[in-house]
Parts: sequence; C-alpha cells; structure tokens
Amino acid sequence: MLSLHSLSLAFGGQQVLDGVTWTIKPGQRIGLIGPNGAGKSTLLRVIAERQPVDAGQVQAEGGVTVGYLEQDVQEDPSDRSVVEETMRAFADTLALLDEEQTLVQELEAIDDHASDAYLSVLNRLERVHSQMAAAEIDRIRPRSEAILTGLGFDPDDLDRPLHTFSGGWRMRVALAKLLLQEPSVLLLDEPTNHLDIDSIDWLEEYLRRYQGTVVIVSHDRYFLDRMVTTTAELMRGHLTEYAGNYSHYLEARKERRALQRAAYDNQQREIAEMERFVERFRAKATKAKQAQSRIKMLEKMERLPPPPEEQAAISFRFPEPERSGRSVLALSPFSKTYVTPEGAIDVFDGAGPLTLERGDKVALIGKNGAGKSTLARILRGSEPFDGGREVGYKVTFTYFAQHQADELNPALTILDCLREVARGHTETELRTLLGTFLFQGDDVFKPVSVLSGGERSRVALARTLLVPANFLILDEPTNHLDIQSVNVLIEAMKQYSGTFVVVSHDRHFLDQVVNKVWRVEEGGVREFLGNYAEYHWQIEHGTASRVADPATNRPAKHEAAAPSVRPSSGPKTKEQKRREAEERRRFKKAMDAALKNGTTLNLDGLAPDHLQMLHDKLEAQILEHEETKETLEATLADPDLYNQQDRFTKTMKQYDACKEALADLYTRWEQVAERVG
Repeated sequence: MLSLHSLSLAFGGQQVLDGVTWTIKPGQRIGLIGPNGAGKSTLLRVIAERQPVDAGQVQAEGGVTVGYLEQDVQEDPSDRSVVEETMRAFADTLALLDEEQTLVQELEAIDDHASDAYLSVLNRLERVHSQMAAAEIDRIRPRSEAILTGLGFDPDDLDRPLHTFSGGWRMRVALAKLLLQEPSVLLLDEPTNHLDIDSIDWLEEYLRRYQGTVVIVSHDRYFLDRMVTTTAELMRGHLTEYAGNYSHYLEARKERRALQRAAYDNQQREIAEMERFVERFRAKATKAKQAQSRIKMLEKMERLPPPPEEQAAISFRFPEPERSGRSVLALSPFSKTYVTPEGAIDVFDGAGPLTLERGDKVALIGKNGAGKSTLARILRGSEPFDGGREVGYKVTFTYFAQHQADELNPALTILDCLREVARGHTETELRTLLGTFLFQGDDVFKPVSVLSGGERSRVALARTLLVPANFLILDEPTNHLDIQSVNVLIEAMKQYSGTFVVVSHDRHFLDQVVNKVWRVEEGGVREFLGNYAEYHWQIEHGTASRVADPATNRPAKHEAAAPSVRPSSGPKTKEQKRREAEERRRFKKAMDAALKNGTTLNLDGLAPDHLQMLHDKLEAQILEHEETKETLEATLADPDLYNQQDRFTKTMKQYDACKEALADLYTRWEQVAERVG
C-alpha cells in the first residue's frame, strides 16, 4: 500500500498540491485526470520521489516498489540493440552471467580439483546456477521480445541499434523495460501517446491482467473507460476519488457537484438570513441577546467552499463548404515504393481500388509505419505513386499533418496566425476557437517562436479548421489535445456536412465521428463499414475474422470484410408473397410480445429475414432508451431536483430502470447481431 499524507507543493506562487491525502491500494487500476496544468504529472513525480514537496510525505508499506514512465524519454539512446536495451530490466539477473563466467575461469586456473579452493569456487558456482534457474534466466530474451512485439516492434528490428529509432519508438522500449520489471505500483504518464491502435489494444489487455497497482494519466477516454476501475480527479490542488471508469466518473461528478451546490447554496441562504437578523436587531435591547447568539454561530460555522464551476461549453462549427459532386475521389489499384540506402521498401503493392463518396467519414488505421500518412498524402495529391487518381466535381481540399506546425511564421502571434486564414471571423470567434485548443487569455498574443511543439501543432490544427473545404484529410488531429478539446472537435466533426479521412489512434474519437474504417496492412487496404467499435467486433467475431490466407492463417491481403449475401430463389408467386407476409406479421407479434414481457426468443432456426427484423427492432429500442436516458440525466443534473425528495426518488427509479433495460437490450442485440453478421 502507498499512502500520501498532506502533500503540499507550490510553483511560482501557484498551489499545485494543497494538502493532498490519498491511499493507493494494491491491485487498483486508477485513472488520474484533471485539466491541463492541474499537476497530474507533478503528482506522479512526487509519488516516484523525483519531485520534492514543500510539506507532507509519501509512505510505502510492505516492500512496495514504484516504476515511473515519463511522457518523454530524457536519456540519450545507446549503441545497444533494442532487445539488449530492453533486457537491462533484468540487470541484476544478467549480472549472474558475468559472475558465472568469472567463476568458470577461476576453476580452470586451479589444477588440484581436490583442493579446498577448487571446492569453494565450485560451491559458489552451484549457488549462482541455482539463482539463475530461480530467475528463469533462459526466458529473459523471449519475454523481452514478446513485450516488444506487443508494443509494435517488428521482430526483424529487435537487433537494430536503439539510436536509429525515433523518440516515440525509444519511449516504447522504456515502457517495455518498466513492464518487465513488474513494480508493485506502476505510474504511467500518457503511455498511449506514441502507440498505434494495435499496440494500445495490446497494452490495454496487458494492464488489465497486471498483478500490481496501475496509476495512469491519459487523455485517451476509450482507454480510461476500458482499463481503469477507479478515477481520481486532481483540481485546484485537491484530489477527489470516484469508483468506476471515466464514464462513471462523469455521471458521479454531476451528482456530487449538484449536492455540493445545493449544500453551499443552502448555507449561503442561512448565512444571509442570520446576517440580516443581526443587522436589523443588534441595536434593539429586546433582541440583542439573540443577535449576539447568531454572531457567535456565524463565527463558529465551518464555511463550505463553493463547488468548482463547470467549464463553459465551447462549441465550434466548420464553415459550411460548397457541396461537392457525389463522387469525391477514386484511386485505381495503386503501388508505392520508397528507395532507401538499405534498399527498396514496398509500402503499397497493388492496393485498392478505393473510392470516396460525398458524406463518407473514414478512419485510416494501422500499425505505425504501415503507410497511413503515405496514403493520406496520396489522397491529397502530394505524394507520387503508381496508379490513377480521379478527383470529383467541385471537390476542395483541406489537409492537416503534424509537420505543418513547423511551417508557421515564427514572427506572428498565435492570434495573427489565425487572422491570416480567417474569412469573415470576428476576433471573439477566433479567440473562442483558440480557447478550444487550450490558449486562454493573453496566451493568444504569444509569438509562435516561443511555443512548444505541441502548442504549435494545436495552432496549425486551428488554422486548418478555419479554411472552408468539402474534403478534409486530417493526420492525427487529436494529438496534444485534452479530453474537453477532443470533445469539441468531435461535435464539430459530427456536424460537418462534407467528406473526411482521418488518421488517428484515439478510439473514442473514431467511434463518435466515422462511418467507415480503412485498415492499412501488408501493402494493402481493407475496408470495413461502421465506426471503430463495429470494426473491432468484425475483426473479433464477424465475417472479417474469417477472411484469411490459408497458408499463413493471417488476414488475406487487400481483402475487404465479406458482405452478408442472401441466396435468391427466383421470382415468387402471389401466394408465396402472401404466406411470407403473414409469417412476418405473426413473427412481429411474437417478437413485440417477447420484448415487452422480457421473455427470450429462440434464435435457432429463425429465417434471415426474421433475424434482421429482430435486429432492427432492438436497434430502434436501444436508440429510444438512450434518448430517454439522456433526458433523465439532464433532469438529474438540475440542482433543484435534490430539494424535491419525491420527484428525485421517482426520477432515480426511472433512471435505474432505463439503465437496466438498456443493458438487457444490448445483450439481446449482441446475440442477434452475431447471427446476422
């Protein structure tokens, strides 16, 4: 167990930690959240004993060990290979190999095998061998390689020198070393920042099985929802703990703040009434005693602090673009090869064809290095390739990539950078947009030359969103954004009437905004209908999981998810149509009764049409219940509700019943969808 006692820390007069007391229990998976600048990374550094505090202490009990992964790797990369550097996680165990070699040399130097010196060295060698066996030294390299491949390294790259890799890949090595060390408390600061979707999925599953305690700072809501069991909010120097994942935290925070607001308002009314009484009757002899009594009550009263103000809802809408033709862009079968000093690299080999129609909202996913950004540039027309590219009628492009941050004029202020491309926007609108991307107050007057890489990237994204176009190509737009900013971008993308292709590893973002997924892998592109969750289901359970190359048992190259095809038996007679219509009516009646009474339909033997009908009905009911749930949540967010006990009780019962019904509908839908798919 790890205990934090009354931690206080201030920087430049600003209180970052204000008497924080917290107990981190064994086996917890904790999401540490809060606004940018709240001190989350600082708190992790304090727990890891890398940041001294002004007051308080961190106390570890029972041999607790702490491992800490920072956002950025500070040390210079060595000449060691990737796997050699990773195996340094077992430095103490590997030292036994050196000791073994030394002892063997000593034995070889002793001629008398019956001497006490020889027997002494032999005994020491036996102890070393016992220690090596206990530490399973022969499994160190296989374990290291397994972790590295899980984090996205190609097995052929494990023996390459670490210094030949970028900072993002070196961060993965640092994470691999930490996971192999298996500390009892694992502190991870934005661990998914440098990972692709496949690696994030792998890490998520690994951490869910991790035996120790995990504390994570992350802006990846999908990751937090699936991974953590406790959410700790750091705000204004104070820490508040909530049971459950991030979504549960959002609901619980609304309820808690509503109660705090009600209690605070009630106390303020009580204080105001007592102060009015004192002011009115202090000078009257008959009431003086009562007035003095109220003065003493006011002096002794423990004043409740005002609850934190909810952040103002910020919204942004894309400029309405000119309507394009139905066909936006088409690529014929295409190939792309890069020539490097080490040889030719085939990124795409006969991929496609690919087509985009107006209203397509496409997620471009795949492992790092698979070719996602290359494909984005091919779509834009800025990357030469072998194949044909046809742009549709009245299609206009807007393109965002991280490197555009380097192209900003360093002499301009942040606000001037937006003014350069703004078309009829007021300064208030520009500053509101900049507030969305974490530039508040006088920050907008900072010159670009003093900004960090992440800040420049946010300015470049804001500029991109101001330019009206009917086809957006966005490469990692959510990098360097906090959860609130990502939510603003999600709402803007939902309302956008044009077409877009977005490269992103933010699964929550993709779930909310896309209707197609293109996965880049093995030189090809596979297409899936639906958002990320639906793509993931198809990979795990649907027809896509069965599309494989029989020689390798891996997904076949360039193969799209197989569509569901219903056999046709030719033209039907009027009598056949009448019987089928009657059968559908009977089934609909039985289906409606089963759903109303909560009974279970036997899915075995149901005709495809009936399964589809049940599937559609369940989807409609899920949508209806979700809308009811949102309405009830809005009601529960009203502070006045908590002053009306009967109404509050009735609303909570309705809310609980709605959630229970939704859970049942989801279960039924999954069972049917598996058969329909």
